[in-house]
Amino acid sequence: MDLAVVVHQSCTTFPRSETYGLVSQLRRAAISIPSNIAEGYARRSKQEYIYFLHVARGSLAEVETQLLLAQRVGYLPESAVADLQDRIEEIGRILHAVVAGLHRRMG
Repeated sequence: MDLAVVVHQSCTTFPRSETYGLVSQLRRAAISIPSNIAEGYARRSKQEYIYFLHVARGSLAEVETQLLLAQRVGYLPESAVADLQDRIEEIGRILHAVVAGLHRRMG
């Protein structure tokens, strides 16, 4: 959730012309990460939970790609993107560990 908040705040510096473009895509992808984790956790099976964790990882990759694009076109400074990438890497490691743990329990 913290990543989604920071991404949401970071988008306030983007030009108005991106409101329905990159801003919308980036915010939706960032919101998708905790939303899919929550939805998967609420499901009845570990297999469904794992599926939604994979979807969350896909959204995480989407956010990273969109942030790099925002940097390249000059909407975000390199330092802001570097901080967000650190958060993204940490979340990726956590998601990987949770999926691996669930697989071991199902084993």
